[in-house]
Amino acid sequence: MKHWIEAARLRTLPLSVSGIIVGSFYAMSQAMFNWNIVIFALLTTLGLQILSNFANDYGDGIKGTDNDDRVGPKRAIQKGVITPFAMKNAMILTSIVTLGFAISLIYFAFKESYLLYSLIFLFLGILAIASAIRYTVGNSAYGYRGYGDVFVFIFFGLVSTFGVYFMFSKEIDWLLLLPATAIGFLSVGVLNLNNMRDEASDRKAGKNTIVVQKGGAWAKKYHYFLVLSAMVLVVAFAFLNDFHFDQYIFVAAYFPLAGHLIRVRKNRNPKLLDPELKKLALSTFFLSILLALSLIYFISDLLVNYI
Repeated sequence: MKHWIEAARLRTLPLSVSGIIVGSFYAMSQAMFNWNIVIFALLTTLGLQILSNFANDYGDGIKGTDNDDRVGPKRAIQKGVITPFAMKNAMILTSIVTLGFAISLIYFAFKESYLLYSLIFLFLGILAIASAIRYTVGNSAYGYRGYGDVFVFIFFGLVSTFGVYFMFSKEIDWLLLLPATAIGFLSVGVLNLNNMRDEASDRKAGKNTIVVQKGGAWAKKYHYFLVLSAMVLVVAFAFLNDFHFDQYIFVAAYFPLAGHLIRVRKNRNPKLLDPELKKLALSTFFLSILLALSLIYFISDLLVNYI
């Protein structure tokens, strides 16, 4: 059990639910809420993240990418504590469970009234599961061709935030694009840090990430763009939503983000960036929680009805 918990990489889970938190509380700020949607959206997202972690362990393990040159924590297959066969079975089981969560989510969101919406979200759920696996698994794994950033941005930013809000409202609110993009950028930032840390070993193993393609200097500028743009987008969202002064409590999350950027700027050895992955992931989660609390301000009179 200990080895499976380590393979699930629990430190990545808070980041994965950030979009769900923002989208759900934005719906709540408009007097729309359903605990069943929130719970199964969280379970589906956590399932996708764990599946992605298992698939990365399996894909990089059997390809030999996880070797002695890798800087981060050793993975299960690399250490030999879980066999590739067992990990493959775990991926199948996690896929089935995650799909079950997704179907339950779709049912509670749309029931029998929105068949087209149900089919669209079922397709997105299956696509998300397939994408989580194909990141490192298979001869044409897109993570080995530099497309991992696109997957993370779409599914853990746009789909996560927009998707859960749409399940409440049955409509698109384009203003939500601002925090959805911000969460997507910060999530990509975590992946970019990972790729910066592993640039040398990835290049040696033939894993052609965007950092390997563009180089470490470019990756740093890209990282500044991702984090700073996210900070600006959330402030713009608050301004356009007419936040009161005391609703800008989410700015407290900008202090650890700023500290993170300073440490990245000063870094001269990418191998020492590993602690920053956890810090950026937790800072993103912290930002989503504070932004959610800011949104609650709008419905203080209604909140009691939902507790």
